[in-house]
Amino acid sequence: MYPVSDRFLAALAESHRVVTQVTLLRTDGTVTELAHTGGSVPVDRGATIRRTCTVTSADISLIPATPADELTVYGARLRLERGIAFQDGTTEMVPLGVFRLDDVDGDPLLGPVTLTGKGLECVVQDDLFTVPYRATGTVSTAITELIRRSIPDADVIVTSSDPAIGSRTWDTGSDPWAAVQEIAAVAGAECYTNADGSFVVAVLPDLLAANPVWSVAAGEGGVYIKGSRSMTSAGVRNGVLARGENAADGVPPVQWLATDDDTGSPTYWGGPYGRRPLIYSSSTLTSESACRNASELLLRAAKAPNATGDFSSLPNPALEPGDVLRVVHPGGLRELHQVQSFTVPLSPGGDFPITTIGAKGDA
Repeated sequence: MYPVSDRFLAALAESHRVVTQVTLLRTDGTVTELAHTGGSVPVDRGATIRRTCTVTSADISLIPATPADELTVYGARLRLERGIAFQDGTTEMVPLGVFRLDDVDGDPLLGPVTLTGKGLECVVQDDLFTVPYRATGTVSTAITELIRRSIPDADVIVTSSDPAIGSRTWDTGSDPWAAVQEIAAVAGAECYTNADGSFVVAVLPDLLAANPVWSVAAGEGGVYIKGSRSMTSAGVRNGVLARGENAADGVPPVQWLATDDDTGSPTYWGGPYGRRPLIYSSSTLTSESACRNASELLLRAAKAPNATGDFSSLPNPALEPGDVLRVVHPGGLRELHQVQSFTVPLSPGGDFPITTIGAKGDA
């Protein structure tokens, strides 16, 4: 979760005044705070571009009318924030993301105007390789070079381990962002842009080992609105075999099979669910430890839908995908949930549905 004060979290369950800010960073260097009437920021760990945004405004001057206007918009960025204005006159703001402005649409006479944007992953994704690209070195150096190939001043934060990768060449026309994720898997990590617009290489927290960052409880003083609990086997795997072979580096084949070894899990490997493995191969994997990292990362995603929860709470803009929440349902049922996706509104109030990638009982 984005660092916020205890005062901020406590205020979420009380009546409070919401403050939102939208800043347009034009390509000519000018910075404009936009008056806006609404919008939202969907955040989804399962999406290729983790954060997107939509902003509505009554300002029809935002619609480019001349080639010069278009030059300041194409490639421009939006920075969004949501916070709380406290009664003592102070304000605490939380960033919601930095986005490339992709679309501006509206009636040029009457408005309103709708602006849509995508997280900065899209800049890397769209910069397809125009010649074969070869990556070597460690996870951090290879990913940093790939990202800064497209965004020279990008801030790259690596909190995972930093193992060496096997050399890997991508063909002309390949997706550089997919290459970033393939390299991150060597460390059992994933790469994404956070609310500050920085690129982060990190391991998904362990649901049972991580401390809950927020409590979503029903009843007086709680933020819980409604919820549901479900299970499904659609697309669920309970094992991942990660394999690597790199003839160019003279590395013999290596592999690692990660399985769901929780005997209390409905997808326990070898239990009634059977064995349903996923096979993953990459020449970046040149050791058993790298194969193990990749297989365990992919297994967490592959088996997660076996127990999901969807519930709504009062909005918390500080949440991040992967956060572990303590949920207390009406009737007292307590569970730990790991966040998959949510949507932050740019208007006060509103429903705040949260989808989770895993749920476990909480004593």
